[in-house]
Amino acid sequence: MLNRLYFVFLLLVTLLSSPVAHATKLAPPTAIDSTDLQQGAQLFQTYCATCHNFGQRSIGPSLGRVMTDVPVNWLKRFIHNAPALIAKGDARAKRLLKDYGQIMPAFTNLDDADLDRLVLYIGSKQAKGWQARKGPDGLSDPITPKIANRGRILELAYVKTAPASATAVPLARINKMAPLPGPTVPSERVFLADLRGKLYETTRPDWTVAFDMAEQVPGFIHQPGLATGFGSFAFHPDFYKNGLFYTTHTEKPNAAPADFAYADSIKVTLQWVITEWTLADPTATRFSGKGREMLRINMVAPIHGMQEIAFNSTARPGSPDYGLLYVGVGDGGASENGYQFLCADNRKPWSSVWRIDPQGRNSRNGRYGIPATNPFVRAADPAVVREVYCRGFRNPNRLSWTPTGQLLITDIGHANVEEINLARPGADYGWPLREGTFVITPTGRMDQVYSLPKADAARPYVYPVAQYDHDEGRAISGGFVYTGTAIPALRGQYVFGDITSGRLFGINATALTIGKQTPIEEFVVSVDGGQTTFQALTGQEKADLRLGQGANGTLYVMTKADGKVYQVVGVR
Repeated sequence: MLNRLYFVFLLLVTLLSSPVAHATKLAPPTAIDSTDLQQGAQLFQTYCATCHNFGQRSIGPSLGRVMTDVPVNWLKRFIHNAPALIAKGDARAKRLLKDYGQIMPAFTNLDDADLDRLVLYIGSKQAKGWQARKGPDGLSDPITPKIANRGRILELAYVKTAPASATAVPLARINKMAPLPGPTVPSERVFLADLRGKLYETTRPDWTVAFDMAEQVPGFIHQPGLATGFGSFAFHPDFYKNGLFYTTHTEKPNAAPADFAYADSIKVTLQWVITEWTLADPTATRFSGKGREMLRINMVAPIHGMQEIAFNSTARPGSPDYGLLYVGVGDGGASENGYQFLCADNRKPWSSVWRIDPQGRNSRNGRYGIPATNPFVRAADPAVVREVYCRGFRNPNRLSWTPTGQLLITDIGHANVEEINLARPGADYGWPLREGTFVITPTGRMDQVYSLPKADAARPYVYPVAQYDHDEGRAISGGFVYTGTAIPALRGQYVFGDITSGRLFGINATALTIGKQTPIEEFVVSVDGGQTTFQALTGQEKADLRLGQGANGTLYVMTKADGKVYQVVGVR
C-alpha cells in the first residue's frame, strides 16, 4: 500500500505541477503499485529506449521534462498513434516531425493500462529530478555549403518486393545484400538479410530462405528494432572449400556470460553475438550445419550495436588481409546515456572497428585470433583491446572497400553530422569528443556541436573525408564503389544514401584524401523512367533506405518501409 500511494503521489505531483496539466482533464488515478512501475520500465525499454532517454536528445527528444511540456492525455495519444495525430494536423505532432525528420511508429498494441504504466514510469523519472544536460548553444548550421544537385539522374528499375515480415511499417527489415562469388568467377550468388531473422538467396526465381536465425538460435530477438536482430552476415573467402559463414545477432541481456562487459552498476539492455557456422554443403539451397559462438558483447542500450561484419573484398590469397574479419562495434548508446567512458579509449571495445582472425585462437576467450598485424597487438598496457583496428565511431554501420583496397567506414551521427571515413590502422576518429569535423561535449548538450579549437592540429584525431549535416539528412546509409561494367559513367563513384530522407548521393572514390573534404553530389532519382523520390515511392516520411551489392558489381537500392528492391541501371 505504501509503495502504491507513494508512486501515485509522485505521478500526481509531477502532472499537477505542470503548467499545462491544469488545462488537461485528468482521469481519476487507478490503483498503481510498484509492480506497475516495473512493468512501465519494461515497456519503456521495449518501445521507447531505442529513441529516447531522460537527459539527452537522441533519435527522438529527451523525456526529462516532457511532463511539464505536454498534457498527459496528449502524451498518451501520441505514444499510442503518432502517425494518426500528424495526419489529423495536430500542431505539436507536426512540429516534432519537422524537428526530427521522422515519424514515431504507432504502438496501437498498447492498451490503456500499458499507457498508464508507461506514463507512471516516465513521471517517476521526472520526480527524481532528471533534467536535460546544460550547455551553451552550438553552431546553428555546422556545414553551410549545401550538397550540390547538378541534375545528374541515377536510373533505377524495380526488381521485386521482399516477403513481408510484419504487418506494420517497416514491412520488411531488409538490411544487407551481398554477393557470394562462386567456384568459378562468373558465377555469383546474391543474399539478402531481413533483420527479423531470415536470409534469402535472391538469385533464384523466388525468395528462397537459405537460413533462418530464429530456427537456429532459440535466444534470438529482433526487438525493439533500429538495427537489432539479424545484424549482418559474411561468407569466408574460401567458403566453397571450408563452408564457413558468419553472422551477428542480438539476444536478451544476460542470456550468457559476455566476453566484453562492464560494471554491474550499468544496465545491460541486450547482447550482440558473432557466430561461425560450418555448413555441410556450401552449394545447398538451404544452409545446414553447426554453429560455434565466437564472442558476445554487452550493450547499454538497443542502439548502435554490432551492425556489420565483412571480409576485405579486394584481398587475395597470400595477402596479409586475406581471411580476416572486420567488425563494426558501435557505442551501444553509452555516450548519450551518460557512460561516455565506455567508448573513450582503446581499453574498451565499443566505438571501434575490429579486425580478427576467425581461424585463430589467441584471443582471451580462445575462440578466434588476433592478427599479428593489428595496430595495438604489441601494446604495453595489458588492458588494451587488441582486436581494435581503429576507433572513435558512434555507429560504424557499414564497411566497404574501394577497388584499390581502401576501407570506407560510414558512421551515423548523433544530432548534427553524418560521416564517411577512410580507415587507417590505429587511427582515432574522435567520438565521443568529435562528431565530423566538430567538437561535441558528451557531458553537456550532445545535440550541439562547436568549431574545432585552434590547437586542434596537436590532437590525434582523424576526420571524415566526406560529411553532411542534418539539414540534408538524418542517418547515412553507407554504400559501395561501383565496379561493374554495365554503367561506365558510374565507375569509381561511391554511391550512398540517407536512410531517413531516401536521398541518393555520390562522391569520387579516387579523390579521397584524409584531411580533405570530398564534395558530395546528389542524384536525381528516376525509377522505371519517371523522376521521383523514395519518400514518394514508399508513402513514408522515413524511406528507410539501404544500398546493396549484387553479382558483378551491380548496385541495388532497398527500402525497408515497403520491402522493395531496385537495381541501378544507368546514369545520365
